[in-house]
Amino acid sequence: MAERRMFAKTIIDSDVFLDMPLTTQALYFHLSMRADDDGFVNNPKKIQKMVGASDDDLTILKAKNFLIPFANGIVVIKHWKIHNYIRNDRYKETAYQEEKSMLNLKDNNTYTLKNDVGIPNGYQVSTDGIPNGYRLDTQVRLGKDSIGKFSLDKESIEPSETASTPTKEIKHKFGEYNHVKLTDKEYDTLKNDFGIDETKEAIKYLDEYIEMKGTKYTSHYMALRKWVFNAVKEKKHKNTSTSFDEALRNA
Repeated sequence: MAERRMFAKTIIDSDVFLDMPLTTQALYFHLSMRADDDGFVNNPKKIQKMVGASDDDLTILKAKNFLIPFANGIVVIKHWKIHNYIRNDRYKETAYQEEKSMLNLKDNNTYTLKNDVGIPNGYQVSTDGIPNGYRLDTQVRLGKDSIGKFSLDKESIEPSETASTPTKEIKHKFGEYNHVKLTDKEYDTLKNDFGIDETKEAIKYLDEYIEMKGTKYTSHYMALRKWVFNAVKEKKHKNTSTSFDEALRNA
């Protein structure tokens, strides 16, 4: 019978976990699947390369305190004891006794370094209020023989497109038809570079252009900078020249 690993929903459904890139989340699952019965992994870099994850993914897991790293490259899953309870008759103690001796197991079943003096806010997972144990229905199980497809006994935790992504700057809608979207920083930069009146005219021009043509842009900010301001200038110049010609004809 294939050995199983479990994942506590309290951890994998947390905002901190779901805010990480999907590749980082996937790397966490793969590392957890290959950990020993105490949560230690002696080849995280190899696993990272095997699954196509980047150095940044491994760094994020350490920075967010999902992994505790040691100087020799070994890592331990911080919330291992929350995820998994292994019966004594099946438990095999880790071979990494020196590293294990450097850890404390807190009352909420999370590992912490004995000489840990704290990590800056925002770089560790808050475990306050996590109970010491979890009922089976708060966990999902994943078999080692199913790691490639992430199949589950109870429900799927396969990363999906609807999972949360890192927070982005909010884009506000501009123009009569609300087609132009800019962040506060982008709008302020345009005002500083081109002037507030010119920026408003350019936004109006692009908003009306999109309304008429239905054109889609990946970045309205770049569209404004690349061609819209120039288009508005040319339009002004053309209107001025036409008015001047008409004035000469009527003189």
